[in-house]
Amino acid sequence: MSTSKLQIKNIDPLKISNICCIGAGYVGGPTMAVLANYCPNIKINVVDINSERIDKWNGELNELPIFEPGLDLIIKSVRKRNLFFSTDLRGSIKSADMIFISVNTPIKTKGIGAGQASDLSWVESSARQISKFAKGHTIVVEKSTLPVKTAEIIQSILGSYEDLDDEKTEKKTFSVISNPEFLAEGTAIENLKFPDRVLIGGEDQFAVDALKNIYLNWVKEEKIITTNLWSSELSKLIANAFLAQRISSINAVSMICESTGANIKEVSKAVGTDSRIGDKFLDSGPGFGGSCFKKDILNLVYICRSFSLNEVADYWEGVLLINDWQQERVYKTIVKKLYGNLNEKKILILGFAFKANTNDTRNSPSIDICNNLIKEGASLVINDPKVSEKEVFHSLNIYNLKKEQKNITFEKDIVQAANKADAIVILTDWEQYKNLNWEQIYKIMRKPAWVFDTRRVLSIETLKELKLNVWQLGNGSND
Repeated sequence: MSTSKLQIKNIDPLKISNICCIGAGYVGGPTMAVLANYCPNIKINVVDINSERIDKWNGELNELPIFEPGLDLIIKSVRKRNLFFSTDLRGSIKSADMIFISVNTPIKTKGIGAGQASDLSWVESSARQISKFAKGHTIVVEKSTLPVKTAEIIQSILGSYEDLDDEKTEKKTFSVISNPEFLAEGTAIENLKFPDRVLIGGEDQFAVDALKNIYLNWVKEEKIITTNLWSSELSKLIANAFLAQRISSINAVSMICESTGANIKEVSKAVGTDSRIGDKFLDSGPGFGGSCFKKDILNLVYICRSFSLNEVADYWEGVLLINDWQQERVYKTIVKKLYGNLNEKKILILGFAFKANTNDTRNSPSIDICNNLIKEGASLVINDPKVSEKEVFHSLNIYNLKKEQKNITFEKDIVQAANKADAIVILTDWEQYKNLNWEQIYKIMRKPAWVFDTRRVLSIETLKELKLNVWQLGNGSND
C-alpha cells in the first residue's frame, strides 16, 4: 500500500490543494477550522452523514454543534472561503488529495471485546467509502483515536479496491499515515494553534512529508515528531492513560485528605511544584469524563490481555476503578449528609458537561451521580450554561419519559432553580459558579441547606459564615 514519491505523478507534497475530513465532531470540526485558517490555499471539505450537525455548522455562530472558546471566530473567517461543511461524502472524497478519518470509535457493546475493545465500524465504513470513490493517489490520515494496528485494517480495505476506476480506467493508490490528536476540550483551539507536539506516523516518507509541510505553515519544525505507524497509534493511547492516571491518583489522595484533616488543594500545590512532577492534572474532582480517557484505557487493557500481559492490564484497570469509586463516593456522601434519605428532596445540580468550557457530556461524572440520586428518590434541577436540556435528558436516558415520570427539570436561571432546594451540588467548574450570590441563594433554600462542592471552586469559610452546611471534596475541615 505504501507508494514512493517516484511512483506518484499527480501529487506534489508541497501542493496539497484539496482535503476531505470525514467526521464533523469534536476533533474534525475544530481541527479543520484551524487548518483552514493557516492554509488559505487549501480547500477543505468536512463531511458527515448527520445532516442536522452539518446544518448547525453552516448555521448561526452561536449555535454551532460544538462549543470551544475561540472556535466561532475562526469559523466566521474561514467558512465558505476555504472551509465547507456538507453531507456530500462521494464528491468530497473524489476531489481530495488527502483524507482525514475523524469518526467516532466507541467501545463495543456486544461480541468479542465488548466493554473494552473499540468499535471500528465507522472507521471501516469510512475506509470502504474512500476506496470506492477516491481518484488517483490519496493520502489517508488516521485522526480518530484508534487501537494499535488499525492502520492494517484500513490498508487491507483500501488494498482490496486497487482495481481500474470505472470512469477513467485510472489506477487507485493509497498511503496510510497516523496523525493522532492531542486536544483538551475547552482549550482545543489553543492546543491546535500552539501544539506541544504534532505526531505523524508512517512508512511512506512522501505522505509523511506532505502532511508535515501543511503543519509547517504555523508549527515549528522541532515540534513535529515522526515515527512509525504503530508507535504513533500507541502514543495516543499512552498519553491519555498517563493523564487519566494522574487524575485518579490525585482523587485517591483527596479521600486521604478528608480522613486526615489535610487539604487536597494545599497538597496538590506542594506536590506540583516539584519539577519532576509538574502541576498539570493535579486538580481533584468527581472523576474524569469525556470521550477518550475511559475508552482509551479500556482499549489498553484489552490490548494487554490479548498479549497475556495480565499484570499490566490490572494496573491500568485500577485507574478506572478509582474513577468509578470517586463518582460513587460523591453520591453516597450526598445521601449520608442528607440523613440517608432523598425522598421528596430537591437537589440543584450545577454543571453537567464533563468539564468547563465545553458542551460535551460524554462519560461525564454528572451522568452516574445524577442517575444514582434519582434512584434514591431525589428531585433534580439541572443547570449548565452550554449543555442543552435535550442533551441532558438524552445522556440520562430519560428523554422519552413523560414529564411527571422524570422527576427532573432543566433550568437556566440559577436563583429560580435554587428555590426551596435542599442541596446544591457543583459538578462542573464553570466560571459563573464561582461568583454566585450565596447570601441570596441561602435565603430561598430549604433549611438545613447543603452545598456539595466537588470542584473546590468556593470559599468554604464564606459559606459557613452564612450558616450553609458545606462539604468540599478533598477538604479535611469538612463538617
